[in-house]
Amino acid sequence: QVQLVESGGGLVQAGGSLRLSCGASVGSGRTFTDYSMGWFRQAPGKEREFVATISWTGGRTLYADFVKGRFTISRDNAKNTVSLQMNSLKSEDTAVYYCAATLDYGLAAHYEYWGQGSQVTVSS
Repeated sequence: QVQLVESGGGLVQAGGSLRLSCGASVGSGRTFTDYSMGWFRQAPGKEREFVATISWTGGRTLYADFVKGRFTISRDNAKNTVSLQMNSLKSEDTAVYYCAATLDYGLAAHYEYWGQGSQVTVSS
């Protein structure tokens, strides 16, 4: 069982930066490094979409094309956290951002656990 809590969302001007964090509480005899972590987002009226993922110990990352070069995913396994640094934000980045955990890794991974979401609003 994994409980995830996002923080760091808010209002930012276009071109600005914002950093999201997600803290994990892990039980059931597992550790944080058993899970790769992902960030997803959902804008009003749109489907949830993949943003980025990072492997169990942080050695591999994958990004959606629309955030490559602007967003960076990272994790701190000593603190059981995953972060998403968002730079050069655009109005179309406005969405609720969710962190998620999976025992797998990759674009086809099944994410078993999800956070409650954090609103990011980019003004233009």
